[in-house]
Amino acid sequence: MKNGRQTIFLVDDNMTNLTTGKTILKDHYDIFSMPSGVKLFELLEKITPDLILLDIEMPEMDGYEALKRLKSEKKTSDIPVVFLTARNDPGSELEGLNLGAIDYISKPFSPPLFLKRIENHLLSQTRQRALKDYNDNLQQMVQKRTKQVVELQNSILNTVTEMVEFRDDVTGGHIERTQRYLKLLVDKLLSERIYWKEVSAWNLEFLVPSAQLHDVGKIAISDAILNKPGKLSFEEFETMKKHAAIGEAAIEVIMKTNSDNDFLHHAKIFAGTHHEKWDGSGYPRGLKHSMIPLQGRLMAVADVYDALIALRPYKQPLSAPEAERIILEGREKHFDPVLADLFQELAPEFAMIAEHCNSALQKEGAADPLPATA
Repeated sequence: MKNGRQTIFLVDDNMTNLTTGKTILKDHYDIFSMPSGVKLFELLEKITPDLILLDIEMPEMDGYEALKRLKSEKKTSDIPVVFLTARNDPGSELEGLNLGAIDYISKPFSPPLFLKRIENHLLSQTRQRALKDYNDNLQQMVQKRTKQVVELQNSILNTVTEMVEFRDDVTGGHIERTQRYLKLLVDKLLSERIYWKEVSAWNLEFLVPSAQLHDVGKIAISDAILNKPGKLSFEEFETMKKHAAIGEAAIEVIMKTNSDNDFLHHAKIFAGTHHEKWDGSGYPRGLKHSMIPLQGRLMAVADVYDALIALRPYKQPLSAPEAERIILEGREKHFDPVLADLFQELAPEFAMIAEHCNSALQKEGAADPLPATA
């Protein structure tokens, strides 16, 4: 649009029609007239009109062929096209409309009717573009707002998980490492289509991030127990075991106001079931075999492996081969045998993650260095 005026291309091989049409429209629009479809596409390289008035019967390239080409090219596919024709043939009119023309105008032109129909079509196109722009802007606003909400949620989540690690300060990096181990296992399940019915139903966008909250219940456990420099007594261990149920209950409270949330759904399962054992000797419910949700069985492998290779007040860290041996010894006892077998295949990658995260922590001064895990 130039100086507030819309642009129209008038394409007709008849000079009388070009002159008549231009005379009718020139006081209201910027008119570019051309005698052929070839000239039309030459001018389209330089200018994009608001509307094309296209004659059907032209030599070299008729109106149907020109319209097909217009609709096939991304740059011109949205330009509205009105056919100009001397035909009185419903079949030809239907063909043009099926190809994408928005209207037919019969020749010879009735100036008032011709002008009014052009005005109506351009007004309709202007409104459609305005609506599209509004929808695009609205979508951008929604995306921006959604991004802000997600960033806020992630900030809150990071603060909560950092609080857990800060209180349980001997497990620095535990949450990051367990997330990476978990992703290795889930990717393996997907690539080999193992437990496919369950895994394919998950929203994987939220699965791994939700694992950050698996130990959130430790917020309610006293520092004296969390950081005791030695083995816990029976009573202390019984108190420590409550963190699984506490974490699950805390997430359930949040879900009451936001129940349709895959992130919270996974987080609740991770929190409440990551200490269950395959043979039913785990806690808090003593679930057994497939009664333990798959998320909990996965986290059990990741959580125990990390506990083995990490420095704790009551133990020195084990090497990666030692940790691998213990995990495999727990097959069909502590761990789902299928997942234990997958872990064995992935053990070198587990060790690499542990060593990489340990190196990063040493550089940041976030934790005492662990021994080499290889």
